[in-house]
Amino acid sequence: MASIPLPTLDADIPDEGLSIGAVAEVTGLSIDTLRYYERAGLLLDPAPRDPGGRRRYRRNDLDWIAGLIMLRETGMSIADVRRMAELSRVAGTEAERLVVLGEHRMHVLDELARTRAHLAALESKIAAYTEAVSRKDTE
Repeated sequence: MASIPLPTLDADIPDEGLSIGAVAEVTGLSIDTLRYYERAGLLLDPAPRDPGGRRRYRRNDLDWIAGLIMLRETGMSIADVRRMAELSRVAGTEAERLVVLGEHRMHVLDELARTRAHLAALESKIAAYTEAVSRKDTE
């Protein structure tokens, strides 16, 4: 199967990998959030450790985290992100992953429609207030 593209994070990654602090800086996530994501099973694999036991993140880890951020920012639940991670660890589960992503896509489209309706209402109010202020200024 062809590789599935993931969002990427722009970061130079040394051979020994990035520390959790560096990954926090690159992603905008807190160190606590990165640790939580690992404990909660949301990462594709636990971050490898250096001889001192410190996490060291590689390119594939950052690419997965970028995808995780995108899914969370579009409102995917922790449970569904975990399900995606579980499925992604197993070859041949593309159809199941497609179902999860398709359901989430419908959620995003519903939220987008709701946001557009709210934006239209805001624009209507702004237009009404702009007109009221304009009339006041000409009186």
